[in-house]
Amino acid sequence: METRVCLITPESLAWAKEIIEKGGVVAMPTETVYGLGSSAFNDAAVRKIFEVKGRPNNNPLIAHVHETYDLSQIIDYDPPYAQKLRAAFLPGPLTLVYPSKGKVSPFVSCGLDTLAIRVPAHAGARAFLKKVGVPIVAPSANISRHVSPTSAQHVLDDFDGKIPLILDGGECTGGIESTVCDCTGEYPVILRPGLITREMIEKVVGRCDEYAPDLENPQQVKSPGMLYKHYAPRCKTLLFSQKNVEQAILRYVKESQENKGVAVLCEEKWISEFEKIGAKCLNLGKNQAEMASRLYKLLREAERFCDTLIVVEPQESDGIMTGVLNRLRKACTSQDV
Repeated sequence: METRVCLITPESLAWAKEIIEKGGVVAMPTETVYGLGSSAFNDAAVRKIFEVKGRPNNNPLIAHVHETYDLSQIIDYDPPYAQKLRAAFLPGPLTLVYPSKGKVSPFVSCGLDTLAIRVPAHAGARAFLKKVGVPIVAPSANISRHVSPTSAQHVLDDFDGKIPLILDGGECTGGIESTVCDCTGEYPVILRPGLITREMIEKVVGRCDEYAPDLENPQQVKSPGMLYKHYAPRCKTLLFSQKNVEQAILRYVKESQENKGVAVLCEEKWISEFEKIGAKCLNLGKNQAEMASRLYKLLREAERFCDTLIVVEPQESDGIMTGVLNRLRKACTSQDV
């Protein structure tokens, strides 16, 4: 199969719709990461996504819809606080989990009676969703557990020859996946942190909790990103906290002496410390938005030349950094004791 990368035009959107209607898969941009999309109503198409990605079949998918789509067609209950969240943040990087009417393929939610729905803000995604007119399930367009894609080239790197079309909407600005909130209870509960923070949600609806897994009694998850090692580059990754920067420097020296390709990924404040020892540095940025937007791009850059990537966690841990740290800790092997 030839994989074509096309800018978003009336012609490419028409072709994308044809592929979707025939049960195929199309990669689409969003403001967070690129997604691998198919019709939520087509069992075979949904199963194809799991097959192409190598995705575990107990990891549910998110349905993407245009802002004009009538949610009552696919959800069983729409709590008032969810309506407030949609008014405040959508279109945008927020996914809401509702009780499902069971109208979409059962493979979307892996047998659960809930459905995760997102309304992306990216202009190209909105044009695509309006053109196809159906909910599109679209997990991140990467091989399962690999680093999520923030450009069409990243998607091509993972799926060249495996899907027919990648809609090229430029580089994603958000950089990490959407926040996921469970809206099946009396108040929202964050299942996966992202660009819409707990503090932002609380300002709109008053109360918002964060999911705390019961490790002794694991249950089927309601959201992507809650299980498994995720977001990992194809090189050894060693993660150090801020309190262990000296150990990170020593480990860099040790790895370098073994003639390996080694680099450091850290926030801007530590760059000068590593440059003193001649380290190759990947600058994560100096503020929360920069660090979120650069994370996946730099992890993919590192895997092109690194045998070992030394990563130092950013100092801040609130707001958007909750999501950034969540991704780093799933992607990298912690060296803290």
